[in-house]
Amino acid sequence: MNGKLLLAAAFIAVAPAAMAQSLAGRWDATVTVNGLDIPFRFDISGDGAAVKGTFFNGDVRFNSTGGRADNGSLTLNWDYYASRLDATYKDGALDGKYSQARRAERAEYAFHAKRYAAVHEEAGAPKIGGNWIIPTKSPKGESAWHFIVNQKGSDVSAAILRIDGDTGAVTGSYTNGKFVLSHFSGTRPLLLEVTPQPDGSLAILQNKKTELTAVRAEQADAKGVAKPTDPIKHTSVKDPEAPFAFSFPDLNGHIVSNTDARFQGKVVLVEISGSWCPNCHDEAPFLVELYKKFHDQGLEIVTLSFEEGDQLKNPERLRAFVKRYGIEYNVLLCGEPDEAKDKLTQAVNWNSWPTTFFVGRDGLVKFVHAGFPSSGSGEMFRQAKEDYTARVEKLLRQNLRTAR
Repeated sequence: MNGKLLLAAAFIAVAPAAMAQSLAGRWDATVTVNGLDIPFRFDISGDGAAVKGTFFNGDVRFNSTGGRADNGSLTLNWDYYASRLDATYKDGALDGKYSQARRAERAEYAFHAKRYAAVHEEAGAPKIGGNWIIPTKSPKGESAWHFIVNQKGSDVSAAILRIDGDTGAVTGSYTNGKFVLSHFSGTRPLLLEVTPQPDGSLAILQNKKTELTAVRAEQADAKGVAKPTDPIKHTSVKDPEAPFAFSFPDLNGHIVSNTDARFQGKVVLVEISGSWCPNCHDEAPFLVELYKKFHDQGLEIVTLSFEEGDQLKNPERLRAFVKRYGIEYNVLLCGEPDEAKDKLTQAVNWNSWPTTFFVGRDGLVKFVHAGFPSSGSGEMFRQAKEDYTARVEKLLRQNLRTAR
């Protein structure tokens, strides 16, 4: 056999093994959080230095910003989460760990994935689609949460919507008498087991330990269940006749203040945020839309970002956050999250990340919206966007005289 034939034979022998090592495709993955396995879908595309991993929140994709795959080893980074996945491929599975910087600590979760396998749908799933209310007593003063469910056959996508925002889209299907739903988009790990009850309510077991009950929204009044907190009434300001003041450095170290000429006579949305905050990631792309649509008409947006100490020294995650969402408005670095209340002295009952203050052309706060839902909240996500848009349009129509 000549040299060319030997080379061809060697390539044919090696090619199947190399192809078998390709990690591209969909995976059934889990992260282990406090001893509990949280399942989720995970995509891998490309290879080598061009490899990319994707988390999902419903249909919203969270792509890795860098990484590498070679010799059965996989490393992926999500700079806008300050997170990293390290895994090894062996016997058809990926095993390793996912680590992420959070407000108070660095979380590390065991990671496991195997090739995606379609799940057989169980016939006769009860119909639970629609809006539900979960009675609760939260540390933020809430008496109830929304539970929004979208159902197609035995498949369900749902979200618990609180004053901060929602849990992300928990997805799953009906099996053995209950719906098993989970979420992980690189953050917000959650497992819900939802069991329909004979009285029409839902028994919800959260992360195998917290028991909740949900009742149909249209039946809540009759059952004496309180309504969820109105996000436009949760937070206010001490003196509505005082200008909303801020003065903090931007990412280049330049001080930006409410008294700057660029804000005079403008409508200004002041968002309290942090790149560690999942619900702030939910709000950012919509604020970008608003800014592009209304900036030429007089809208300014300022994000007051509160970050951990290491991020204050080198705000890599916040810069990646700005890059991911294409933010062109002002993003200011204001201190650590625990300092926020001392620095936001005009806010009353402020405890939600994010919170957005709607400032009129006269510099005074006209509305305050606590929290923001993701697309997992379905119609309530659309309603929130419509409400923001309507309020911005109303404020833009006012001149300085009528704004007062």
